[in-house]
Amino acid sequence: MIIVRTPLRISFVGGGSDISAFYRKACGRVISSAIDKFVYVIVKGRFDDKIYINYSKKECVESVEQISHDLVREAMRITGVDRGVEITTLADIPSEGSGLGSSSSITVALLHALFTYQDRLVTAEELARLACKIEIDILKKPIGRQDQYAAAFGGINEFVFNDDDSVTRIPVVLENGPFRKFSACLLLYFTGITRKADSILAEQSKNTCEKEKFDAMQSMVSFVAPFRKALEQGDIQTCGRLLHKNWELKTRMAAGISNPQIAAMYETAIQAGALGGKIAGAGGGGFLALLVPRDNQGAVFQAMEAFRELPFMLERSGSRVIFDARGYSIK
Repeated sequence: MIIVRTPLRISFVGGGSDISAFYRKACGRVISSAIDKFVYVIVKGRFDDKIYINYSKKECVESVEQISHDLVREAMRITGVDRGVEITTLADIPSEGSGLGSSSSITVALLHALFTYQDRLVTAEELARLACKIEIDILKKPIGRQDQYAAAFGGINEFVFNDDDSVTRIPVVLENGPFRKFSACLLLYFTGITRKADSILAEQSKNTCEKEKFDAMQSMVSFVAPFRKALEQGDIQTCGRLLHKNWELKTRMAAGISNPQIAAMYETAIQAGALGGKIAGAGGGGFLALLVPRDNQGAVFQAMEAFRELPFMLERSGSRVIFDARGYSIK
């Protein structure tokens, strides 16, 4: 039996520049971090040759081609596992429509678990690149390339998206003090809305061709360097100011990114003392991330009491095998 744990992620500034419609014309950049909420993939060998898959549904099939779960099917094809296996996926939060990169985390975890099942060692770079291949090249999802890399590597990173589809990772190395300070100022609230990101991302990709939208995206990319500097210096006020500017520009990129309910949530938090925030992922629902100084959090908790908070911290580790077939936990 193999158990893999892969983190979800939250991005801060530059989100959307990882879509090819943008980075083929100008260099894309984003700062994001893994969080301590995870997806899990369990792979177990079977005595027979059938393929069992357990997720929100159950499948029992004779061949890979018969699998309905597209991520499982393509991960099995790429890794070469084709029979006699049971695969289970689990998540700390509902995976669909969260905006926390769950689809890409599941893809990374599936690849990691299936390669490990065959005693094949793979790097985080390989996992991220192959996850992009599955989601973008094979399944033609209109998504970007940040989530796969954030899930595979973990930690806080600046990712650079190059016009040849390659991704450069630049770790943001923080001492424990600034790391804990920034992490403790982040709050995450569920909007009460789940949505499919594909339609919003497709519209955003199309809109990026318009000069006004392209210029707005370039402005968001320009926030990455000062955000990183402020982060390294523990300057929460500047991080919040840049997040707020990013919010104002991001909501103009596509009609579905925000809506009156989300806008009202955000304004409530700002009035109560939040410095800035963003809707996680493509927008339109899922989770609202807020940057709130510790002294202001009591007022924000009270103002946002109608919404469900998801307590979390930033996570330094990426995709990991936490249990292997030899029957012991890996520390």
